[in-house]
This record gives sequence, C-alpha cells and structure tokens, in this order.
Amino acid sequence: MLKIENLTVKFNIDEGEFTAVDDLSLNVKKNEFFGIVGESGCGKSVTALSIMRLLPQPAGKITRGKIWFGGKNIIDISTKEMRNIRGNRI
Repeated sequence: MLKIENLTVKFNIDEGEFTAVDDLSLNVKKNEFFGIVGESGCGKSVTALSIMRLLPQPAGKITRGKIWFGGKNIIDISTKEMRNIRGNRI
C-alpha cells in the first residue's frame, strides 16, 4: 500500500542545506497500522508532508528516493493526479 525507499529530504536555509530526512525506508501493507514516533525535530512531520507532497516550496525538496502508493511512485505523478489521490485515498 505504502512503500518508501531511501527517502532523503533537504531544506535550503540561510546557512546552506539542511537534511531533515536521511535515507528513510519503510513498507506498510494493506490493513496494517503504522505510527512514527521520535524526538522533536527528528523528521516525523517532514516525512508525512513528503508522502502527501506538501513540502513547503521552494525550500523543501525530496532529493532522493521513491514513495510508492497504490503501485505508483507518487513523486513522479502530476500535481492534478496527486490532488486526486490526496483528496480521496490518503
């Protein structure tokens, strides 16, 4: 259902580039429940925003990896198609 492979997310900040998520992989199968826990600032929200393709632009960027949802790499689909998935399936 949801598979993330080697996800890396970076932000451009005044001091340069900041890596918020570094090489994350996970696999959530249909009918499974999954939770992300961790300290403040460890990348939980950035991971969720990446899955939904709602990273703040232009600062945030997925620089590596794939996010598979329903058999599609949602990093590569159109904004219109993502809006439909986001509104109806995620």
